[in-house]
Amino acid sequence: MQIALTIAGSDSGGGAGIQADLKTFHQFGVHGTSVIVALTAQNTRGVRSVHAIPAGMVGDQLAAIAEDLPPAALKTGMLASPALVRQVAEAIRGYGWPRPVVDPVMVATSGDRLLEAEAEAVIRESLVPLAAVVTPNLGEAAILAGMEVKDVASMERAGRRILDLGAAAVLVKGGHLTDTTLVDLLVTSSGTRRYQHPRVATTSTHGTGCTLSAAITAGLALGQPLETAVSDGIDYVRRGLLAAPGLGGGHGPLNHRV
Repeated sequence: MQIALTIAGSDSGGGAGIQADLKTFHQFGVHGTSVIVALTAQNTRGVRSVHAIPAGMVGDQLAAIAEDLPPAALKTGMLASPALVRQVAEAIRGYGWPRPVVDPVMVATSGDRLLEAEAEAVIRESLVPLAAVVTPNLGEAAILAGMEVKDVASMERAGRRILDLGAAAVLVKGGHLTDTTLVDLLVTSSGTRRYQHPRVATTSTHGTGCTLSAAITAGLALGQPLETAVSDGIDYVRRGLLAAPGLGGGHGPLNHRV
């Protein structure tokens, strides 16, 4: 069994973050390990508070994984602060781990901020250049690329700019567009691949980004080519949205058991 690692924050509501990642890893048949860098008090309606884990404890978790359970693939999610971003990037380089799937989590589905503004530049400078693939939504792509992203054409331009930062690939997610057909773009040095399907009419969208990046990570851990891992991940999220259980009073979780 292959090992997949998630380095991210914990979601007390169970729909995103570490919880979503581990559920997804399990569903794809890989052994999930985790390094928790922040705790959040949140539910489907919003985030009450965020507590960053002390650097020493984060370092101990990273070392514990490195010495005994080295990952075949890994992802990063919510990293909360500039210091944590730097620490995680240094660990990935220092332990010689594979290039990560970088989900540049900045804002929760509820609109609550999950990343200090000062950390945005640190992600761009220290983490993106390490990435096998970066998976930003429109807002995150705009911040990383330093430009407005409002349609498919600007999604591709932003992807090219992020590619120039050193990432091997960029998956720009179009879920925040309003078209009835949802378009995601995988931008690489060899070209752009378009993934499109009808939009699912649901408010159960909490954790979709975490779930997609975890599914891609699981696919890479299993030895899949990136395009296959992305395609399978997008299909998994779509099935999870269609089967969402309708929990909570806000943006509920999708169904990870699909």
